[in-house]
Amino acid sequence: MTEQDRVTVNEPRGPVNNGAGPQNVFYSAGVDWMFRKGVESLRIVREDRMRLADRFVPPVGYRVAADRLEKPGSVVLLEAPPGTGRRAAAIMLLHELGEDGSDSDEGDRFEELPATGKDEVPLAPGEGDRFLLDLSGITDEEEYAKAQHHLAVRRSQVQEAAAYMAVVLPSGMEHAHAPDLEPHTVALGRPRGVAVVTRYLRMDRMAFRPADLGSPDLQRLCAGSPMRELARLTGLVRAARDSGRFGTCFAGWLDQAMHAVTDRAGEVGRQVATVRTTPERALLLATAMFEEARADTVYEAWHSLMRTVRHEEEATTELARTDFRERLAALEIERAPDGRLRFERLAYADAVRRYFWANFPGVRDDLRDWIGRAAGLRGLTTDDRVNVAIRFGERSLAVGRPDHLFDLVVRWADSATGTSCDSRAVAALELGLSHERFGGWFRRRVYDCVRSGPLSDGLVRVLTVACRQSLGATHPHQAMVRLHYLAVRKGESAREAQEALLDLGGRDRRLYRLLIDRLRDRMHREPRRVEPHLRLLTELLKSDRAPDPPPWPDLFLGWEAVFAQTPTELWKPLVSSWLTATAGDSTREMALGVMVGATRGRAAALHRLYAIACDWAGTTRRPSRAATVAALFWQHIDHAQYARTESTERADAGPRTTEEAR
Repeated sequence: MTEQDRVTVNEPRGPVNNGAGPQNVFYSAGVDWMFRKGVESLRIVREDRMRLADRFVPPVGYRVAADRLEKPGSVVLLEAPPGTGRRAAAIMLLHELGEDGSDSDEGDRFEELPATGKDEVPLAPGEGDRFLLDLSGITDEEEYAKAQHHLAVRRSQVQEAAAYMAVVLPSGMEHAHAPDLEPHTVALGRPRGVAVVTRYLRMDRMAFRPADLGSPDLQRLCAGSPMRELARLTGLVRAARDSGRFGTCFAGWLDQAMHAVTDRAGEVGRQVATVRTTPERALLLATAMFEEARADTVYEAWHSLMRTVRHEEEATTELARTDFRERLAALEIERAPDGRLRFERLAYADAVRRYFWANFPGVRDDLRDWIGRAAGLRGLTTDDRVNVAIRFGERSLAVGRPDHLFDLVVRWADSATGTSCDSRAVAALELGLSHERFGGWFRRRVYDCVRSGPLSDGLVRVLTVACRQSLGATHPHQAMVRLHYLAVRKGESAREAQEALLDLGGRDRRLYRLLIDRLRDRMHREPRRVEPHLRLLTELLKSDRAPDPPPWPDLFLGWEAVFAQTPTELWKPLVSSWLTATAGDSTREMALGVMVGATRGRAAALHRLYAIACDWAGTTRRPSRAATVAALFWQHIDHAQYARTESTERADAGPRTTEEAR
């Protein structure tokens, strides 16, 4: 280390360049330049928005709402009856704000906000960000009053940041609207049902003529059904075509779909009324739940259901009873050549499931327990198991029992062996997380679960996969919070959560900064439990994890938190990664000065950095370049060491007298 002249500035009020070399000034707020373009939006999944855009028919009033939302900082509130496609309209209003009216929104947030409750992470909107707030599920005035309070706060933040927000207001709560909402409210009317059906069919490459949609029954359906039912109708037309069982012409497919939508509930009701015995009804339901599974497996599921509902077996032997083939024929269930069971009529199984869950509420607990066991039958394929989980989930959510679905998620996950992740549990949890009405319930339930006591490895794996795949795509901030709680647990499953968390944090610069801030905060708030957060932070701060170009202010804050701790072996791979990156890319030399500056002149930290650089320089495969990088790093360390020494000497000398000052 060589002696150098220095100027020391005490209590600076602004940026100070003390010594040779470039000056790097970082501020903790207002660093909008950190957010690079070209990062895929992860909030409301782009593929879903693009598919919706292809099929969307604007409702009455849509253009008025679009005009209200045109100016940056705008907020529009949509008021419409259920079934008019109000949520889809809100998403499309935001989607069309992309450049040139297309989905060119790289780098901007497109995110759904929680309807009620406190945000888990600060909103912190940026210019051009887009937010959906769906309050349509609120039915309680007190809850709506709280939601409007949060809305006012968010609206102010959106306006100040020049972002955008579309809000779906609850129906039937007009009397409880705050007066200041009126100027921002637009009433939407129902789009033309025939236009919706036509658009969907054309996107499914269905060959038809306009006259094919002219039947009075279809016109009545289009005039009064909710948009989701019209979408379901077109999906059934496609299913009829793809099955190959209902002819080769559009008229036949449409006829089957119309019957499925309008007649199936009545048909099932009439069949159940004539089928009076427990075995017959149990077989009907077992086939509906396990449709397309092999006959022997459905047979096992059928008997499992009868045991669950405590049906007493007949005293006679099985050979004396009605055989299985005859029972299937009596219920109009066919056995395909490959041995799988299915109903003869399109969408009949779905209608059976709907009927039993709606009309036998007293056996729902038994059905949950039955599916919990029967979905694991040996004869089921992975696809069969997932199908059963989804079918049970759809019915449980339809009757307002999300707890039944989550109960099975936990039960299936806890039963997983080894390092496997239960596919049924993942599918069921992702269904709940993506549900329009109960998605918030599942997000809160997962949050409570990850913050609770011990969890099985199987459940940790299921929660990790669901957060990474589902919640990470729609609500990445919330996924980050939940993964963090899982990642600081112990065991192999926690290491999988750590990797998922770090991958999520590296998806874009905003999430990267948020994760650094969260880990720093936890280290400060939990001084007795610093180690797991420190490990995550040091791994996140490695060169291969950082966005490109590196966000130096974020890295500075992260490194500062790491180097404030007692030196550990965790430092070596962190520092070495940046020395190696600098050796391979001269544009990353800035890391050397920023890293040294983050030590705040702490002697122990500087000595440790010096030793790490020595070890690294002796082992690298590019000795000449390594020597140059190491020398530059040592120079930064020298500067920091001299600055610290001189500052200490001045402090030891005490204040100067008037004579000395002259």
